[in-house]
Amino acid sequence: MANYCPLCNSTHISAYFSNKDAEYLSCSQCDLVFTPETFHLSDVDEKSRYDSHQNNPKDLGYRAFLSQVLNPVLDYIQPNSKGLDFGSGPGPTLSVMFEEQGYKVDLFDKFYANDQVVFDRKYDFITATEVVEHLAKPGDELNSLYSMLNTNGVLAVMTKMIHNEIDFKSWYYKDDPTHICFFSQTTMKYLARIWGSNIKFYGNDVVLFFK
Repeated sequence: MANYCPLCNSTHISAYFSNKDAEYLSCSQCDLVFTPETFHLSDVDEKSRYDSHQNNPKDLGYRAFLSQVLNPVLDYIQPNSKGLDFGSGPGPTLSVMFEEQGYKVDLFDKFYANDQVVFDRKYDFITATEVVEHLAKPGDELNSLYSMLNTNGVLAVMTKMIHNEIDFKSWYYKDDPTHICFFSQTTMKYLARIWGSNIKFYGNDVVLFFK
């Protein structure tokens, strides 16, 4: 068993669920559910799964999916705001949607847009759509993203969150081997508390943090 939580570093962790594919642990401090490192894919295997994704800006269904993040963020940013799409993937689309609205957006993805310069910049908004569940060190990476926000900036996260109506045993979301950590609203509220951030949820999948 792992001896600490990868989000909050707490040692108050316990067994949550296990099957033939993986073991899942739960943190009592921040409520994160995660798989120990021994179950993480290699970078090569992880990238091969992402290479099979067919996301592109011409896919109207994908655009509709991403509008769950786009529309809430648009309500809170000013003209000429500068953004970062963190985990932009093999077919960046959300950045295109923001650019169509007149905003400039940088990209970062460890496989497809590994531009470390972005971490030296400040942004008015940062989006992380369907990426936090892939992070081996979510605490380090989310703290870094929040620190990159300008005052009054917005961090938007989209991920399938665990809630009471989910049967984890049959939950499809855990069956993707690149999904290694799972957040709940309690987890998101923990992050807001340690950041001193205001927070707003949009359904079960989207959360905005306001700096």
